Amino acid sequence: MKVGHHAFASRLARDEVRCHDGTPLPPELRERLLRECERLALAQQQLAALEKTRQANVPAPARKRSDDLARLKGIGEVGASRLALELFWREFSNRRQVGACVGLVPQPWDSGESQTDQGISRQGNRRVRALLVEMAWCWLRHQPGSALTQWFNQRTQGTGPNRRARRIAIVAVARRLAIALWRYLKDGVIPAGAQLKSA
Repeated sequence: MKVGHHAFASRLARDEVRCHDGTPLPPELRERLLRECERLALAQQQLAALEKTRQANVPAPARKRSDDLARLKGIGEVGASRLALELFWREFSNRRQVGACVGLVPQPWDSGESQTDQGISRQGNRRVRALLVEMAWCWLRHQPGSALTQWFNQRTQGTGPNRRARRIAIVAVARRLAIALWRYLKDGVIPAGAQLKSA
């Protein structure tokens, strides 16, 4: 993408970009495009500097966990580093502790006479919980062959446009994803059916 932008900006500066019919660009349009190319180049420089600073500020153990997470399709660099710093720095003994830490465990109500499910507990780190739900949606898109995606598709098949059913199912995917990522970091077990990014 950067290469394409630089090539376009160079052609624009040399006045080689033409309209669809081969006529030269109107001067106002050419000037506006040149300004936009300059803005894009500046934004890319600033993003590169921020990324370099972010990587330098992440401690080595967290950077290793972050790099391992980012190897999985559907998990980006920023999300991986946030999980490494805010969730997976802890030592968990079992999967229930992982779900409880981010508030993605069921919260039953038992009064002695009636028992109902009140949804998830929502205890723990709210930012990580929101990040995991966002990652769950990305996981469905980028890991279509994974067991988690297949589970979600089976649960929501036939619900049509029922958004509530999909929201409930995606929270369950987020909890299962957190547990799968914990096992991946702890034991090196790649989540079932998941793919790694190509090198």
